[in-house]
Amino acid sequence: MLNPADLPNDIAALKALLLAQDEVVEGLREQLNTRAIDIEHLKLQIAKLRRMQFGRKSEKLDHQIEQLELQLEDLQADEAEAAREMPAADRAPRKKSVRRPLPDHLPRDEKVYAPTADACPACGGGLRPLGEDVAEQLEFVPASFRVIRHVRPKLACVCCDAIVQEPAPSRPIERGIAGPGLLAHILVAKFADHLPLYRQAVIYAREGVDLDRALLASWVGAASALLRPLVDAVRRHVLAASKLHADDTPIPVLAPGNGKTKTARLWTYVRDDRPAGDSTPPAVWFAYTPDSKGIHPQTHLAKFEGVLQADAYAGFNALFDDGTIREAACWAHARRKSHDLHAARATPLTTEALRRIAELYLIESEIRGKPPDERRQVRQTLSRPLLDDLERWLRSMLDTLSHKSDTAAAILYALKLWPALLRCCAIATTAPSRSITLRPNAPCVAWPSAAAITCSPAPTAAASAPPRSTR
Repeated sequence: MLNPADLPNDIAALKALLLAQDEVVEGLREQLNTRAIDIEHLKLQIAKLRRMQFGRKSEKLDHQIEQLELQLEDLQADEAEAAREMPAADRAPRKKSVRRPLPDHLPRDEKVYAPTADACPACGGGLRPLGEDVAEQLEFVPASFRVIRHVRPKLACVCCDAIVQEPAPSRPIERGIAGPGLLAHILVAKFADHLPLYRQAVIYAREGVDLDRALLASWVGAASALLRPLVDAVRRHVLAASKLHADDTPIPVLAPGNGKTKTARLWTYVRDDRPAGDSTPPAVWFAYTPDSKGIHPQTHLAKFEGVLQADAYAGFNALFDDGTIREAACWAHARRKSHDLHAARATPLTTEALRRIAELYLIESEIRGKPPDERRQVRQTLSRPLLDDLERWLRSMLDTLSHKSDTAAAILYALKLWPALLRCCAIATTAPSRSITLRPNAPCVAWPSAAAITCSPAPTAAASAPPRSTR
């Protein structure tokens, strides 16, 4: 802002100064508008890439997303800087997001700034409490290392010279110097925050603590062995369910010897009956494999009996052959085919398909958490007519399309899985639908306790957060 004392007295000079200031303000305004457009464009690009992220070549998409996220951060920082440089009177009114209150669980350090005067500075009268103004500020206290000294005094008997001493407390790693909190921090940083061990070593060195990568790697290995009983307990709990949700996620791993990466798989098995009104604790078991061969889920679920909800991956097919495991397909995967076509180029057909599926989602949202019998009754009454009509409509649309089109492929995908999609809704079928079935001999039975299309989010969220698999 200009200081009035520095302003010229000449009118022509003042006019020139105002014109120059107007040009600066207009330039800043154009920069803000350009950055706002760029920010929205980047957000759309990131959202699109996130929908594509878990398919083929996901490693390249991860890199693109990271680069776009960095560009978005820079643009938002530049936008904030430009807004601060603009004179307050010339700042356009901007819609600000509502500030959420700071979490209640955070500890509060209270600093009181009491007036130093004992008497009124205006008249010298006495002062009495009137109230207070409170403003909260979020602060970060950096983590710090601490050495815990375990001291075990020794006592000797005055009669027989026997020595009495408390046993040493157990350690996560035998004779290791790492405490449980440090091990947990290292594991979370590596596997949840994707911070490699060599970078962690550099961070710790800034604190004056020398922990080289080899030592950290040995701790990670020891912690893995330490957690094995817990992993086995989670696996037993998950596989004891009568219904599972399975999916896999491609992950890049280093290929030994050549420094390149290869695509491995992280298999996810979820037990969660809360939508069915069950109070059993939900859990998820992860299993890593170096590839995506079907023998892996077949081995993982060799002793499982019940309903398996998954995508149409062929590796699951052998599990359904003897009827011990019954298939329930995923509506979110079926819906995604139409949604992706609609996002690319909306047509009356894709609009109608999404509208019909949204009606099913709405019914599920209203009965989620109800007992199985009640939910089954509602589905038979409300969902079954919609599903029968949807199947007839899909088949009629398929007859009008070229079988080589993407729209026809999306419809055919749903029709191939139709008996399994009905089982996902716990609606019995008496016979396979025409000849278009994934496995014509698969038994189509009712399963009242099947999930309420569990891996399908609400219609508004499904578009932005589909399940991770793309098959």
